Amino acid sequence: MAINQIIALTCLAGCFTYVTVSSDPKPVDYENFCKVFFDNFNAHDWEALSEMYAETAEFKDPSLGTGVYMKTREDFVKKYTELSSMIPDVQDSVVAIYPSGKSVIVEFISTGTAPDGTKFTLPLCAILTIENGLITKDYIYYDNF
Repeated sequence: MAINQIIALTCLAGCFTYVTVSSDPKPVDYENFCKVFFDNFNAHDWEALSEMYAETAEFKDPSLGTGVYMKTREDFVKKYTELSSMIPDVQDSVVAIYPSGKSVIVEFISTGTAPDGTKFTLPLCAILTIENGLITKDYIYYDNF
C-alpha cells in the first residue's frame, strides 16, 4: 500500500470517528420534547423548563437586540419569573413542529394580558438546537414592533 493511500485511509477513519463521537447517542423525539417543554412553560415551572437547557445556552430574542447572548439556567429562570410576574396568564400553544437534524423549529402562539390590561395574541417561531438531550441554542423570532 502506498503512503498516500495510508494517509488517505487514516484521514478518512479519523473523519468517521469524529462523526460517531460528535453525534447524539439517541435521536430526539421532537414531538414529545416540545410537549414537555410547552407543558412546563404553561405551568410556569421555570426550574423544570430550565433543566431542559444546557447549563449555558445561546439565545436570540428580539427583546434583547439582534445579537446572540449566552445565558445560564439561573438567568433563564430569572427572566421568565419576571415575565410571569408581568403577565401572569401568559400561555403558549403549539401550531406546528418542524424537525431538522439536531434542531426543531416550533411555530406557536403566545397569549396573555399585558400590564396595561390589553389582551394579546403573538405568533412566534423558535429554532431549538438540541444536543445530548438538552437545548444548546434557543433562537426566537417574532414581531417586536
